[in-house]
This record gives sequence, C-alpha cells and structure tokens, in this order.
Amino acid sequence: MKKKGLWLLLLSCVVWGMVLVVPGHAEYADIVLNSKTESMKKAGVKPVVFPHWFHRIRFKCKVCHEDIFIIKKGANDITMAKIMNGEFCGKCHNGLTAWEPLYCERCHSYQGEGQ
Repeated sequence: MKKKGLWLLLLSCVVWGMVLVVPGHAEYADIVLNSKTESMKKAGVKPVVFPHWFHRIRFKCKVCHEDIFIIKKGANDITMAKIMNGEFCGKCHNGLTAWEPLYCERCHSYQGEGQ
C-alpha cells in the first residue's frame, strides 16, 4: 500500500510539474490580471496569469485574504511599483519567502485562450 501511495505522489508531482512548465495559459481557478493593459503594452509585457490553484494547495485562504488581497474583482489596484515596494504579491515574492518579482515572464505570460 505504501508503494502505491508513493507512486501516486510521484505521478502527481510529474503531472503538476508538466502543467507548470507550460506557460501562458490559465488553469482552472487561475486569475488573468489584465486591467492595466495600456501600461503593460508600453512595458512590452503580456497580461499576468496568477496561479491561484498553485498557491491554494500550499496555503490557507487567510494567508492572502483579507490582509493582502480583497476578495472582489477589481478591488486590488496591483501595480509593479507596489509589488516592488512589498505590497500585494511583493509580501511574499521578496527574495526571502519566494522568488523576487524580477523575472517578468514568470507572471507576464498569458497567451490568451486556446493558445
């Protein structure tokens, strides 16, 4: 029984790893952040894919909600300046808790549906 559980865990990790390697599309419960389209176009970056499911399997909801993010569409005015100043995503993505927000393509990767 233990071997079967280990193999299932290994298979699950491989499948999740393959999903993570395919950038640019949103999975179920992911959030595409594209309200700042003009500034993103000027910066030459794509809309952001926030992998909500990926964060949710690691953390309880209260880690981010309501202290960091308001649970209402459009209620969070997220900008790169705020993230770099330690707000919103920058609370954790600070180089200590998680990787720094210096790798643009990790977040700015949305290709659109069906691409």
